Amino acid sequence: MAKGVGEVTERIERKFFLYPDRIGFAYALLRHICRPGVPAMVYPEGQKVSSVYFDTADLEQYQRASAGDSKKNKVRIRWYGNAADYGAMTPVFIELKSKQGYVGSKQRRQLLVPAANLEVSRLGGGIVDRTTLINTLAGFGFSPEQPLRPVILITFRRHRFEDFLTRMKLSLDYDIRSTIVAADLGYGEREVGLSGGVVEVKGPAMELPVLLRRLNILDTDWGQFSKYANCMASHLERPGTLARSWIAGRMPPL
Repeated sequence: MAKGVGEVTERIERKFFLYPDRIGFAYALLRHICRPGVPAMVYPEGQKVSSVYFDTADLEQYQRASAGDSKKNKVRIRWYGNAADYGAMTPVFIELKSKQGYVGSKQRRQLLVPAANLEVSRLGGGIVDRTTLINTLAGFGFSPEQPLRPVILITFRRHRFEDFLTRMKLSLDYDIRSTIVAADLGYGEREVGLSGGVVEVKGPAMELPVLLRRLNILDTDWGQFSKYANCMASHLERPGTLARSWIAGRMPPL
């Protein structure tokens, strides 16, 4: 069972990295200067978000993301909360994220899948059949040149906010963890954590609204942080390497 393909929505995206000891303060600040982004009955506070990312055998999209290419696409299947909360069938979204510079767009299609398909041990199967995935992407106007396969599960907790005046969307993501689901990649580790958090700001303009300029208080800057690129990099690093649990270039001095 599926719902129709959604419209393309374009927005400028900025991401502010947070060191672990700043996450609580960022949450308090955003609650003070923003209103809740969506009703709690739709997306509860601190809800778990899970995504399986798809890539080619040679990890083309990872290579593009880690190299900072200005034009890139990401294919993923995302769901919210725990699969057990929904019963036998769980709603998931096939999503295509496209980015050109700082301007990004997302298209998504909702489907119901058996909850058993979302068990970690079965994620390597792709959650949906290949025909459904390819036909959905074609409906988005995207045809990958090479076959795609599921490579990694990324989970995190999210709080959603909205600017009072401009209605610009914000989110605070933390407790970022990942598990490789492609048997030939990484070192077979589960729940590898990525230190820190991210504030994402999404809207129609580069300039931040007046109230959001208080983000400078967080002692952080903005960039093009990619959960996918950083989580993949941590799994490709040798276990025991201290830097693998940190976003590239963000490890604090010892």
